[in-house]
Amino acid sequence: MAEYRHLKAEIKSGKEPITVNGTHTEMKVLDFWQWAHSDLISNSLRGVFAEYLVASAVGSAGNPREEWAAYDVLSPEGIRIEVKSSAYMQSWFQSKPSAIRFGVGERRYWDPTTNVLGTDSERRSDVYVFALLAHPEKDTLNPLELSQWEFYVLSRRTLDENKIGQSITLKTLEKLHAKKVKFEELRSAILSAYPSENRCP
Repeated sequence: MAEYRHLKAEIKSGKEPITVNGTHTEMKVLDFWQWAHSDLISNSLRGVFAEYLVASAVGSAGNPREEWAAYDVLSPEGIRIEVKSSAYMQSWFQSKPSAIRFGVGERRYWDPTTNVLGTDSERRSDVYVFALLAHPEKDTLNPLELSQWEFYVLSRRTLDENKIGQSITLKTLEKLHAKKVKFEELRSAILSAYPSENRCP
């Protein structure tokens, strides 16, 4: 009987060949990555890159991203982290900088290990990291330059207690005293936002 279990990804090097009946072609996984994922300014890929930055900051980048997981990053300490990204500058033509807003709505979570959709809408992460590509000039915009990023850290409890709905603005984050940090301060801010007594065993 066939086993249709949940398949977990393994980290690839990029050197893996693309084959035809087991015979190597000239194509490699790196070629695909370069073709598909070079535009780090685009909304969707910038968000994934922001998740990678957070995973790297907390020491979890050795595990590949699981697209349908209930949270974006799991720290070595067991902290479930949701990463949201925004930017003033976009890859398309703009007449003015984009307004900064992050989606934080409650969701029904799908479990990839069982293929079952949860019955209740909720927030499943312990800490939210709001990653803002804050550089204001298109000509010098570079997501790979970490000094162009700002990170705001807030606990899920703060979002719930303040009855934050589907989205949150930068102004509201500041009102809620979300901790604004640089990349090198991010891990410490995440640990501070979720005390050790609340963490997963």
